[in-house]
Amino acid sequence: MNQIKYILFGSLLLSACAQPPVRATDGHTAELEVSSVVDSALLPNIELSEDLLYKFLLTEIASQRGEVAIAVQESSDLANQTRDPRLAMRSAQLALQAGQIEKAIEALKIWREVDPDSPLAMRMYASVLMRVGKFDEARQELEGVLKADQENTGHIFYQIYQMQASYPDKGAALKFMRKLAQPYPRVAEAHWAVAKLALIAGDKKLAIDEARQASKLRPEWGMAISFEAFLLKENKPKQGLKLLKEYLLKYPEVHEIRLQYARALLEQQQYKQAREEFLILAEEDPGNPETAFAVALISLEMEDYAGAETYLKQALSKGRKDQDTVHFYLGQLGETNKNIEQAIAQYRLVVGGEYLFPAQIRITYLMSKSGSLDAALLNLQQIQASDEKQRVQMILVEGQLLREAGRRSEAYHVLQDGLEKLPDNPDLLYGTAMLADMMDKPDEFERMMRKLIQIQPDHAHAYNALGYGLLERNERIPEALQLVEKALQLAPDDPAIMDSVGWAYYLSGKLKESVEMLRRAFAVDPDPEIAAHLGEVLWTKGEKAEAKKIWQNSLDASPDSTHLQDVIKKFMP
Repeated sequence: MNQIKYILFGSLLLSACAQPPVRATDGHTAELEVSSVVDSALLPNIELSEDLLYKFLLTEIASQRGEVAIAVQESSDLANQTRDPRLAMRSAQLALQAGQIEKAIEALKIWREVDPDSPLAMRMYASVLMRVGKFDEARQELEGVLKADQENTGHIFYQIYQMQASYPDKGAALKFMRKLAQPYPRVAEAHWAVAKLALIAGDKKLAIDEARQASKLRPEWGMAISFEAFLLKENKPKQGLKLLKEYLLKYPEVHEIRLQYARALLEQQQYKQAREEFLILAEEDPGNPETAFAVALISLEMEDYAGAETYLKQALSKGRKDQDTVHFYLGQLGETNKNIEQAIAQYRLVVGGEYLFPAQIRITYLMSKSGSLDAALLNLQQIQASDEKQRVQMILVEGQLLREAGRRSEAYHVLQDGLEKLPDNPDLLYGTAMLADMMDKPDEFERMMRKLIQIQPDHAHAYNALGYGLLERNERIPEALQLVEKALQLAPDDPAIMDSVGWAYYLSGKLKESVEMLRRAFAVDPDPEIAAHLGEVLWTKGEKAEAKKIWQNSLDASPDSTHLQDVIKKFMP
């Protein structure tokens, strides 16, 4: 054994420490091979004694069996006893895995002392120093790494960013990176790393400035372009789109950038252009079901229902994992095409996932719509609700189906039963109150709406409904005006609430304010009821020609509106 020295020991160590290559995105690759980490001339010339072999085997067995404390202590003893850089590296690895930072620092110091020119030792040591907030020492180590390996400066900055990204003190990490990057103004990755950390630290201006520098230095580097476009998305989305488009003109084969461009177009609601980009992606990867699904959803937004159906079926045939979602959208298409049987058939194919409950609800609606109310109610009773929200929705659906069938008393009874079980549920309170109003139960309506406002003081539609109910009955007009104005404060862009406020102004004698508010509402939503109100106020003001025009145009668009018809008969019998 005295003659063996380190032959057996070395082979054991290589097998224990060898790791697969660690790969980073965008062409950056970090290879960690133990045989290339340490110069053989630096290995200690000591014999492999029984004691050393025992400690080494004990370390590895303890590590494999989860005996962390033993593994760390034995590996530390070995590193100190042998001063072998490979054992020091192994000791550092085990200590880091165990969260024993001081032991890791101790082992890395040995490695650095034995092999002061090792870039890997410098990086690991710097990483550990940053963990404990010793930024000045860490920066000195990394400055040494950068000087020692100037051919790979960009890749080293990429690795340093990865080390710092999870550091809890984001401001300190940014400050550290800026100091480290300062001597390298022509290295794109240095600017990119500063930009990434600036975003994490909340300095968006610096992030954009640094990302732009990275893009200028390496205009072919997709990661830099991608990040700059991402930063521009919030405040300058068109500029971000232009950046991606120009990049793709030069480098059309970069799949990730085209995907980002397609998604950005979609976010900007440029559906036609987005679909064109997704179609290119589909041609590049014809077997990808997700691309086909994306094209289908865009086609739906464009109201190209035939195209949507084609690509939804492609997504199914190509094996999209979440087939329930595809079947749900095919069910929606069936409804759009007024093919109830096809819609129900597709909804029945939804057997799980987030669309299972809505699919079952849609089946219930469609069964009722086709004239099978009793069958629809039976189907509703068989649905399994997973939480209170779904239980409430089922109660509201049952009430709605009964109400639409003219069975208001039964509907009211269903909703009241639901309220007995869930007396403070906002949705049930609102739904029951609105039905009470329809059934000419003003006291019940007001009681429930006031309770809802007490539970949810920011419920704009509760204020609006209560106020408009008073307006409809021509009661307590000043109070009604206060209620609908409160609703408008909570939801200033809601056209229904604007209509209520405009009507309240009219009943309060404020004709000018009424017309202004009703015009605002009608511009947002040309609803026939808003048209009826606007026309009535204009007629009262003497602007009869415009009133007639608004009424007639609205009647042409909504010939079945009884409210509009009644108003026209009132003024033009």
